[in-house]
Amino acid sequence: MKKNGQLSRRQILAAAGFAGLAAIAGCGSGDDGGDSKDLTKKQDGAMKEYRAGQQFKATKPLSFSLLNLSNPNYPPKKDWLFWKELTRRTGVTFKTTDVPYSDYEKKRSLLIGAGDAPLLLPKTYPGQETPFVASGSVLAVSEYVELMPNFRDKVRRWKLEPEVDSLRQSDGRYYLLPGLHERVKSGYSLALRTDVLGELGLRLPSTLDEVAGVFRALRSEYPDRYPFSDRWNQPEPAGALLGYIGQAHGVRAGWSYLNTSWDAQSEKFVFTGATDAYRQMIEYLRKLVDEKLVDPEGFTQSDDDAVKKLLSEKSFAISANPQELVQNYRYNLQRQVEGATIEMIPAPLGPAGPVVLGGSRLENGMMISGDALKRDDFVALLQFVDWLWYSDEGQKFTKWGVEGVTHTASGGRYQVAEGISLMGSDPDAPKDLQKDYGFYNGVFSYGGSRELVSSSFGPDETKFQDAMSQRKELPVDPAHPLQSVEQEQATLWDTPLKDHVRQNTLQFVLGKRPLSEWDAYLGELKAKNMDQLVDLHNKAYERFSKEHG
Repeated sequence: MKKNGQLSRRQILAAAGFAGLAAIAGCGSGDDGGDSKDLTKKQDGAMKEYRAGQQFKATKPLSFSLLNLSNPNYPPKKDWLFWKELTRRTGVTFKTTDVPYSDYEKKRSLLIGAGDAPLLLPKTYPGQETPFVASGSVLAVSEYVELMPNFRDKVRRWKLEPEVDSLRQSDGRYYLLPGLHERVKSGYSLALRTDVLGELGLRLPSTLDEVAGVFRALRSEYPDRYPFSDRWNQPEPAGALLGYIGQAHGVRAGWSYLNTSWDAQSEKFVFTGATDAYRQMIEYLRKLVDEKLVDPEGFTQSDDDAVKKLLSEKSFAISANPQELVQNYRYNLQRQVEGATIEMIPAPLGPAGPVVLGGSRLENGMMISGDALKRDDFVALLQFVDWLWYSDEGQKFTKWGVEGVTHTASGGRYQVAEGISLMGSDPDAPKDLQKDYGFYNGVFSYGGSRELVSSSFGPDETKFQDAMSQRKELPVDPAHPLQSVEQEQATLWDTPLKDHVRQNTLQFVLGKRPLSEWDAYLGELKAKNMDQLVDLHNKAYERFSKEHG
């Protein structure tokens, strides 16, 4: 086996030798038009001696445009303390384009395609940057990480080189700055009404088989209701559900789906949507649907409709994350249903055993517009991004806000200030850290050290994350950058294949297509160049291993 993180280690160690801005004048790719290697004229507002752990403060007022996801739980407000304090600390203001969650991916693609994209494009998940690489619409950020000492430091100390290497594209570069976690942090699983289970003498399930058994018992007691009615279907049906059910089978699905997956046993890439594990995942969900244990509408309905069914007791289980469990489900159930209790279980175990998907320490991250390199303040932009999203102090600020105003801190533990609630921590508080102050915003606050990430954990999430952190992380896909011509061809094949997998996954699960047609489905994937796509990735892996092994 080749050490697929070796290239990245060399690059990072080399980058560490850059002591100041004068030394980086020779960096860059040089293919962005003009002399992009020379950054000496792109330092407006930049700090001359910017290091890891140092507060970034622009030497002149700067403004950067940002594509800002408008979360319905805390829609952006102009008077947020976050904006004011950010400018005070860094000298930077944001010009935001606010986009609702349901339209975010589409709007991002339209803006990039039209050449009107903001400079900063956060909330981008690994793989979503690929369609924009060939056009040069987004920056090859790997060429400029020497400007980002906090990012480099965390990649090195947390041994994230293989994960970061997995982001490399056709030219061997990566175009996404991912969110970085020191330790695996899992997000989604199943929540169930524990008071109802208790009345029936049922325990919380820990495996997929036990989940099905609990659902059967609920259906038997309440034959007029579906035990499970789900949410998180936008922009992809069953995005969260398929993610954790797929993980139980050792395969990427839902939000984490990629067409190609690394098969550690055969040491080759395979087509994800054609694997036995992917079919087994579909068969499991199809059985639940056939037995009327799962609401068919749960694969396409809105979040609001799913939650309304839970609160009106038309269902007793729903996908959850720790925040929604406390802030939405439990809080509202307690107000509407006397004696109602609800708990979130660790992601149920399946055929793959106690595992989490490889690459789980990477989270959604940041694309930067390719136009950024044309700006005179390019260096300052990278320094600012590095401080806000990757420094310990920046991450603490975006999460908790201003000490003594929005929170108090002691011994590595944080507590919102009196009169402020965070995700339902004090339902009677007049202010909310997210809604009224703009902190703990998913656009800015993600990733970080285990200490910081766990600093806000309540008892539910602590229990969940402790259980998930004990599981084995599956191997990360090894680096296998495609060459430019290969990437262009792969891009043409990738989207039609992914769309076909997603459409047929839903049809198989809902019974609109019989599983007896699985072979026909595989034939359709072959007709859409499945084998050619897999061959491209395997040849790229072999080439990269030979050149950098």
